[in-house]
Amino acid sequence: MVGYRKRVTQTAKAFGLKGIVENLEDGRVKIIAEGEDEKLKWFESAIDIKNTLIQVSSIEKSYYPAGGEFSRFGKVVDEDETDARLDKGVEVMNKMLVAINDVNQNLVKMNSNLGGKIDVLGEKIDTIGGKIDVLGEKIDTVGDKIDVLGEKIDTVGDKIDVLGEKIDTVGDKIDVLGEKIDTVGDKIDVLGEKIDVTGDKIDSIGGKIDRIDGKMGSMLQKQDDLIIEVKDMNASMNDKMDRVLDKTDVFELKSDMSDVKTALRAKGII
Repeated sequence: MVGYRKRVTQTAKAFGLKGIVENLEDGRVKIIAEGEDEKLKWFESAIDIKNTLIQVSSIEKSYYPAGGEFSRFGKVVDEDETDARLDKGVEVMNKMLVAINDVNQNLVKMNSNLGGKIDVLGEKIDTIGGKIDVLGEKIDTVGDKIDVLGEKIDTVGDKIDVLGEKIDTVGDKIDVLGEKIDTVGDKIDVLGEKIDVTGDKIDSIGGKIDRIDGKMGSMLQKQDDLIIEVKDMNASMNDKMDRVLDKTDVFELKSDMSDVKTALRAKGII
């Protein structure tokens, strides 16, 4: 793994650890680290690297008491490792240069086509921008209309509130009028009862009047009879006056007149 030992060394120094890191012949990497337990746990997690250049498949670990044999942390390098790594580095660099040249050529080709496409895209973006501006203006207009509509709605709401208050007032007046109508109805009922009582009294008076009328008729009949009787008596008196020649007849006349007055008093005429 290219660069792994360097990353391990940098990480160990950052945690203040001491020890070494070296490559083994079987491709594994051996690390000896001394330090505080908590920092060793952080170190273990940090060296479990997985990226494009470094892929740690697994970590095997074991713990031993620190011997104090290390004064710092460093990597072990073999004598022939530097030349081999330089050759490997040159080979990798050559491959990278070829790849970069290929990418540059592709970029030149793409640039010619991409420039035209970018110009077209720019024009489309400008067109879209203009449409967005127009849309923004329309949205602003709609917003203004919504504001005006909101104000009108508020005005209508206020009018509805006023109308509601007036309706409540009319309702109260209707309730008062209803109470007055009920009172008048009660009075009409009482008046009806009084009229019925008065009618009964009138009927009673009518009966009495009928009885009085009957009595008056009887009295008038008696008066007629009395008048006839008086007339008869007057005629008799006239006859007697004509025959009056002596005192005996005068006394008889006075007696008859006394009888007439008594009769009239008895009849209630005088």
